[in-house]
Amino acid sequence: MKIYGVTGWKNNGKTGLMERLVAEFCTRGLTVSTLKHAHHATDVDQPGTDSYRHRQAGASEVVLASPNRVAIMQELRGAGEPSFTELLSRLRPVDLILVEGFKRETHPKIEAYRTAAGQPLIAPDDQTIRAVASDVPLHLDRPVFDLNGTAKIADFIQSELGL
Repeated sequence: MKIYGVTGWKNNGKTGLMERLVAEFCTRGLTVSTLKHAHHATDVDQPGTDSYRHRQAGASEVVLASPNRVAIMQELRGAGEPSFTELLSRLRPVDLILVEGFKRETHPKIEAYRTAAGQPLIAPDDQTIRAVASDVPLHLDRPVFDLNGTAKIADFIQSELGL
C-alpha cells in the first residue's frame, strides 16, 4: 500500500485538505483509507449507547456492526499507544493511505500552512515534507501549492507514489 501524509501545526488546514484529497482520489477511482493521530483524549462512541456501556463495563474490544459500517473500538487500559507501523498493519489493503498528523514518522508528507495560524513552517527542517500547501506564496526548496488547489496537490502525490 502507498502511504502519504498531511502534516502541519494546529489550525493550518490539515483536516480540510485531507477531506478534499480523499474525495479527489476516490473520484479518480482509487481506494483510500485514512489514519489520523489525535493528541487529546477522544471518543468516537457516545455515552448511553450499548457499545459505550460495554466499554465502560470493562470490555477490551467492542465491535459494532451494522449494514452500513463496522467500528472496532479497542481500549488501551493503560497499555502504550500502538506504533505507527502497527496501526498501518491493522488497515485493509487499499491503493492509498492518507495520514493526518504523525509528524515524526518518516513517510512522505505535504505540509498544510496558513499564515493566520501564526506558526512557523515545519518544512525547512524536515526533509520528509515533500511539498507545502499554503495560503500565501512561499519560496522554498520544494514545490509550493495553493492550499485549495486540491487537484494539483493530488496530481503531485499521485506522481510521487507512482499511482
